[in-house]
Amino acid sequence: MAHIDICGKFGAELDKTVEMMVARGKGLLAADESTSTIGKRFEKIQLENIEANRQAYRELLFTAPKEYTQFISGVILYEETLFQSTLSGKAFAELLTESGVVPGIKLDLGVKELPGTDGETATQGLDDLEKRIQKYYARGARFAKWRAVYKVSDNGLPSQLCVAQNAETLARYAAICQQNGLVPIVEPEILVMEGSHNIETSLNVTKRVLASVFQALIQHNVNLNRIILKPNMVLPGNNSPTKAEDDKKIAEYTIDALTSTVPPAVRGIMFLSGGQSEQQAVETLNAINKVNAPKPWAISYSYGRALQDSTIRTWAGKKENVEAAQKAYLEQAKKCSLAAKGEL
Repeated sequence: MAHIDICGKFGAELDKTVEMMVARGKGLLAADESTSTIGKRFEKIQLENIEANRQAYRELLFTAPKEYTQFISGVILYEETLFQSTLSGKAFAELLTESGVVPGIKLDLGVKELPGTDGETATQGLDDLEKRIQKYYARGARFAKWRAVYKVSDNGLPSQLCVAQNAETLARYAAICQQNGLVPIVEPEILVMEGSHNIETSLNVTKRVLASVFQALIQHNVNLNRIILKPNMVLPGNNSPTKAEDDKKIAEYTIDALTSTVPPAVRGIMFLSGGQSEQQAVETLNAINKVNAPKPWAISYSYGRALQDSTIRTWAGKKENVEAAQKAYLEQAKKCSLAAKGEL
């Protein structure tokens, strides 16, 4: 079978985007919380979930002192945010691009239950994907994100059906992105922290899921040089009886999962924080980068809460706190950057 170049005329541009995204010591800010998710964050600071407040919060992040661009290479946006502007009228996507930060877009439309499973899910959003990508590309987005979600348990979850369905969907999404000029972030998120399973179970499930995702990507002729993988770290369940001793193995088990399944063609692996605290997410990433093993990819972060928790609490929805909140954001981004180099 002849080699199929899925990226066509976008090849050089996709290479440039990946190059910018995986720059050493830089990671991604996941600011793509849906309207309901950002609402939960606002609830904690007693702030009303209206568009003006969502816009103000995102403006705070994107207009932080220029220094933040040393630590952040790209920002994942929600659709509403991609089409918003600063109060002075500059489109957020344009503002980011001018700062040397790549704007990206969350493309999946959330999860729906898979019939015939134990509450497992498949991700929605393929139907009009090409049309939506073209609209977002025109607005300035240059990469995308799609999240698949997997439950894990000692009694065999995720099921083979869930693993296969989500791998197929992630691969189709990635192929459509590359065909239309966006670098796909492939995010198979295993909810490893939920439950009483030990770290061995998390490791086995992570390997099984990643292996199936890469098999599907290759079948769909996705160019692996032009994707970013956004996986979970290999963590024990929060209620695992052996959690304390398992915690010492996280970095090595995570590297084991990656070296067993992720081809060296992939340029960047940017971890999700998966419910870890800001400090945990930094310490674990640092430990992973310190593991003495061949690591052919850039290993960095794509954090939402783990980059924003202190920022949003400091801001508390008040104009007079914007500067202090931006300072908190910078401090956390700098810690993440050091961890991405294993220099913490």
